[in-house]
Amino acid sequence: MVRRQPFEDLGYAKLDTHRKLRSGCAEVIFCSGKADDHLLSIYERLYLAEGEVLGTRADKEQAALVQGRLKEVVYDPLSRILKIEKKDKEYVGKIVVCTAGTADIPVAEEAAQTAEFFGNRVERLYDVGVSGLHRLLSRVETVQKANCVIAVAGMEGALASVIGGW
Repeated sequence: MVRRQPFEDLGYAKLDTHRKLRSGCAEVIFCSGKADDHLLSIYERLYLAEGEVLGTRADKEQAALVQGRLKEVVYDPLSRILKIEKKDKEYVGKIVVCTAGTADIPVAEEAAQTAEFFGNRVERLYDVGVSGLHRLLSRVETVQKANCVIAVAGMEGALASVIGGW
C-alpha cells in the first residue's frame, strides 16, 4: 500500500523512493555529470532510505568526494561502481557475464557488480570471443547452466549470437 508520495523532491532531483516496492530493486545513481553537491545529497538520502546504495559511472574525484562523507563507500575504478552494500545479503541464481575481449571488461564488470549488488550470483568469463572459439567452447557447460547470460562485445556482436545459438 502506498502511504506517501512515490518520490522525494529535492528541488533539482526527484528520488524514486518507491522503486524497490514496485520493482524489487532500489534506485541506482548515474553519477556521471552530476554536480558534486547533488551527488552527495542523493547518495546520502538513498543510503538513509535503503541502508545500501549503488552508483554507476563514477569518476575518481566523485568517489573521493563521497568517501569523504561516507567512509563505508567502496569504489572500483575499473567498473566505476561506487557502493555501500548490506553485509547480510543472500545471493541467488546464476548470471554469467562474458566478454569478447579484454577491452570489454570495464563494461562487463559494471554489469557483474550491479547484478551482485541486487543479490545475484555472478560468474565471469572474460576474453572468450568468437575469434578464438575454443576459449568459449571450453566453458559451454557454464554458459548453459546460467539463468541469464550477459554478453559484452564492443566492436561486433558475434559473441551474443553464438551464445544465443546454444
